[in-house]
Amino acid sequence: MGDRTDINTNTNTNISNLDTGLDQSCNTVWKKILTANVLLFELYERDLAAADLPPLAWYDVLWSLEQAPEQRMRLHELAEAMVIQRSNLTRLIDRLEAKGLVCRHTCTVDRRGAYAAITDAGKLKRQEMWQVYSRSIAKYFAQHISDQDLEVFDRVLNQVISHARAEY
Repeated sequence: MGDRTDINTNTNTNISNLDTGLDQSCNTVWKKILTANVLLFELYERDLAAADLPPLAWYDVLWSLEQAPEQRMRLHELAEAMVIQRSNLTRLIDRLEAKGLVCRHTCTVDRRGAYAAITDAGKLKRQEMWQVYSRSIAKYFAQHISDQDLEVFDRVLNQVISHARAEY
């Protein structure tokens, strides 16, 4: 990586001198990414709650299922798509099923496996949630970033995700 200019102090930091292998610029940007993630998700959750809607994780499940072929997924595939632990997903699916938003089906090929499928009520709930969630994305994120910055974000995040998935 070589020398980088520190984003906060504009001083050069040689990463070969650091125990972590990261320079201050990387650490600063990484902390900002984590902070933005937490703040934005808290705002999205707040807006959903104010509209008397379920939490964002519910939306994530419903959207993933609605986008899947035949609008269903095996639970391990859903867990991978959402980056959530299987045990947490099982409890979340239990709650969604109790509300009639998803249903489970036994896999005909592998009886040990199960599918989660979105119901019509689940589709309606996801659409209702999207009305609030999309306004929140626009308000807290999209209106504060230029098209050019968005292209840079997209390119950089695609690189990071691609490399992380290769290690996964």
